[in-house]
Amino acid sequence: METTGQEGRMRYHWKGQIVVIPNITRMKEWWIQVGLLTVPLVAVYLHIPPPNLSPALYSWRSSGVFFTFQEQHIFYRDSQGTVGNSDVVILLHGFPTSSYDWYKVWEGLLQRFHRVIALDFLGFGFSDKPRLHHYSIFEQATIVEALIGHLGLSDQKVNVLSHDYGDTVAQELLYRYDHQRKGHINIGSLCLSNGGIIPEVHHPRLIQKLLKDGGIFSPILTRLMNFFMFSRGLGEVFGPHTQPSEAEFWDMWTALRNNEGNLVVDSILQYINQRRKHRDRWVDALSNSSVPLHLIYGPLDPVNPHPLFLEHYTKLISKSTISVLDDHISHYPQLEDPTGFLNAYLGFINSF
Repeated sequence: METTGQEGRMRYHWKGQIVVIPNITRMKEWWIQVGLLTVPLVAVYLHIPPPNLSPALYSWRSSGVFFTFQEQHIFYRDSQGTVGNSDVVILLHGFPTSSYDWYKVWEGLLQRFHRVIALDFLGFGFSDKPRLHHYSIFEQATIVEALIGHLGLSDQKVNVLSHDYGDTVAQELLYRYDHQRKGHINIGSLCLSNGGIIPEVHHPRLIQKLLKDGGIFSPILTRLMNFFMFSRGLGEVFGPHTQPSEAEFWDMWTALRNNEGNLVVDSILQYINQRRKHRDRWVDALSNSSVPLHLIYGPLDPVNPHPLFLEHYTKLISKSTISVLDDHISHYPQLEDPTGFLNAYLGFINSF
């Protein structure tokens, strides 16, 4: 072996041939230069501001207001219906989206109810999204109770319509109502839809598992999340023929990015562990309640798969009535089939 200074390379003799290898020092210098260039680019990427609100999303926010819960600002909408009765319905949205999930059935509900109310849970949509916060289903249920009190509806029967994450909040509200806990909502009826009501048959998506159990890597994953990753992941829980438009995906992503919500999704996702820990409390609340119960179910849902989910649900919650939508409807039935969803819900409400 001999070393030459020419171009800083090393020359080796092997079987009569000369093999020239670039100088290792120069290779290290090249990687350092790449690193120095990459760091500011990544830094810029991580500080990309959230997208601007679309006209539709801006209109939704403008139609709502905020109330304060323990120094946190909670967004909600409270619309007056066209009917003269006193019926009230409150809508509880899913993860990782917001109250905007209900926009396709909003007007239809206003044709049936005197008041239609929806909120963004803490950490979602236009509500505050505190960092280093212990997000819990119990706190979200208390926020719903506080909103009902804030609106002066504590003594009135309230119908609850929920989806996904909101299903679990509804289960806790039902537990408090049945046990007459202080501040409870007087629940007139409860309708659930495509939520992890029964933990043993619930199948979280891979990204949810990674964020929930990622440890020190979770903050990195949340910061690296972008629109492409978000839309692709969320699209997996919609049916192939009921995918949101790109504009709808952007509205969902914009609501998530508002107040840097992408940085708290790993904390919020601890609700999956809470479901397992408090499984008996929340499943028994449904099994033992005398409140009229209904389930609207999109059977193509990969998170709560058919027929396994329905078999367990009907066995454990035999008092509930069920509406199964068309075979191509998946995890977001109120967005994928708003007409079918609305008809199923109003059929339930008008049945008692």
